Amino acid sequence: MSVRAGREFLAIPGPTTVPDEVLRAMHRPAVDIYSGPLLALTDGLLKDMGRVFHTSGRTYIYISNGHGAWEASLTNVLSRGDKILVLESGRFAIGWGESARRMGVEVEILKGDMRRAVRPAEVEARLRADKGGTIKAILVAQIDTASGVVNDIEAIGQAVRAAGHEALLMVDAVASLGCMPFEMDKWGVDVAMSGSQKGMMAPPGLGFVAASDRAREVHKKAGLRTPYWDWTDREGDQHYQKYAGTPPEHLLFGLRQALDLLFAEGLDNVFRRHRLLAEATRRAIGVWSEGQAVSFNIIEASERCDTVTTVRFGDGHDPEALRDYCNKQCGVILGHGIGDLSGKAIRIAHMGHVNAPMMLGTLGVVEMALGALAIPHGKGGSQAAIEYLSENVKA
Repeated sequence: MSVRAGREFLAIPGPTTVPDEVLRAMHRPAVDIYSGPLLALTDGLLKDMGRVFHTSGRTYIYISNGHGAWEASLTNVLSRGDKILVLESGRFAIGWGESARRMGVEVEILKGDMRRAVRPAEVEARLRADKGGTIKAILVAQIDTASGVVNDIEAIGQAVRAAGHEALLMVDAVASLGCMPFEMDKWGVDVAMSGSQKGMMAPPGLGFVAASDRAREVHKKAGLRTPYWDWTDREGDQHYQKYAGTPPEHLLFGLRQALDLLFAEGLDNVFRRHRLLAEATRRAIGVWSEGQAVSFNIIEASERCDTVTTVRFGDGHDPEALRDYCNKQCGVILGHGIGDLSGKAIRIAHMGHVNAPMMLGTLGVVEMALGALAIPHGKGGSQAAIEYLSENVKA
């Protein structure tokens, strides 16, 4: 017996649910790539991406996913043989560093783990020890969707400045942009990158990079520059140079609508919505964890992010069985554990185009699955989420 009929709930950490308004904005004929309206569209998008990154620096839009934006960021400021410091707190900064290694960059990992955030004091200590200034850039993810951690980018930026080091601070904001504050200029971030398919509420296929004036100065001497990713080429006068060829028109139409939705709601309200729904999710998991079979991956409550919660399974209980039940019986698709947590965890996303009914429905189905599969858990997790929202979302 299944109760799956009806609209599917996509609760994975990307791609996230695309709003109907965005889908409608894309459902239109192609237009002349040299026309005035398309040029104006690009100008507006580049300006508004700077608004989302909170930077007065330059922004670039690539036809790519996040891995492409990783490469764009690296090739524009580094040279073969340069050394970078990767701050470990999950899987994705490590992956970004591996991309750099394959390009001929020397990579040092500041050791962390899958259960804690980066410690800014350790960053400062390592940079102070780099007497010769051999480290050219620092790579970190604001949110790692494998571990569910959030890193304090402001504090890490302060640590870099306290050490008096000249390394560029480069931040992966794929799972955070449009979901929580990102203050690129204020925090001293030199290069930031993101993608369209998470908090930006658009389909996969667009990568975003923002660069400070300092990064663009370093760019002039970068030896890894290639024609497609090159910032200088993309700053040319011709419109086609902004995309190194034909613009991805329909993705741009969708992005325009998604940004309009974010600005209409107000970014501060967007961030508060994410905080509320994330905390409701955590309240539910906190109750379920009383059964000792499931637990938070991130140990410190203050280090759990507002876009995805990673839930570990113990005592031989199978997270894939729970994911399978939620999908096939109820139409809720949860994220699976990745990296070191493959086969050991589920991930419940609460990012992008998401509201209280979607999250409460997802949590209700997870609790239903825990019962159906006889996985020990504290009763009333969904109720705890409801009570939290009742107390914090006032009429």
